[in-house]
Amino acid sequence: MYSFETISKIHMLFQRNINISLFILFIFCFTALSIFIFHHPILPLDIKISLLIQKYHANWLDKVMLGISFFGEIPYSLLSVLVVAAIFYWKKFKREALFITFILFSGLIILGIKNIINRPRPTGFHVRLVEVFRFQSYPSGHVLSYFLFFGFLIILMSTLKQIPKGTRIVINCISVFLLIMIAPSRIYLGAHWFTDTLGGMLLGLICLFPMCYFYFKKENN
Repeated sequence: MYSFETISKIHMLFQRNINISLFILFIFCFTALSIFIFHHPILPLDIKISLLIQKYHANWLDKVMLGISFFGEIPYSLLSVLVVAAIFYWKKFKREALFITFILFSGLIILGIKNIINRPRPTGFHVRLVEVFRFQSYPSGHVLSYFLFFGFLIILMSTLKQIPKGTRIVINCISVFLLIMIAPSRIYLGAHWFTDTLGGMLLGLICLFPMCYFYFKKENN
């Protein structure tokens, strides 16, 4: 019979191997998608999905979708990260505050990849534009930052039991809602194609893996 300690080590090794496999899979999928988009900037599938999501539109829905995207707009995205980091620091979660601040560097990553792929934004010829957006289209910086920021918040809420349960539930509910809705909102607004949001999601998860690895590394040592 295996001891509890041995079983625990086997479980941790198995979990680590799964995480590494997922990390490699996400990198492969993102790389393949990026290469494909570089050679095929306009895809019929993207146009069909945009038209489907934009089939029903209204002024109130425009405002809701703009509200969902609010936390990804510059300078509000930067302020959101700094304010949340400051709150964690104020509540004596200094290490967590530092890791949240690291999220700001994802902006450099997204700008670099956008310039390399250089995919143009959707135009009024193909879709309905609620606003005119800056920078290139692929991948979606909003989706990347939401998956990285709110994804990390969800992980923190499942780890920091010192935070009141009610607070953790509220933060988790808001984070999950925004994670689910950010991609459809960007497509609805005419800001991105579906494949832009898919690329942003994959890149956000790729960035989230090393953050979590280094965050939990000290805890496991």
